[in-house]
Amino acid sequence: MAKAKFERTKEHMNVGTIGHIDHGKTTLTAAITKALGLKNP
Repeated sequence: MAKAKFERTKEHMNVGTIGHIDHGKTTLTAAITKALGLKNP
């Protein structure tokens, strides 16, 4: 059985963060992900 082809319908973006330990990188990434998720369900 052949697999169905996956078609991307949304734009994608790679984001990298650089910073020292305990300076909020995870918090910032979570906030951005949440905001974009609410904006584009």
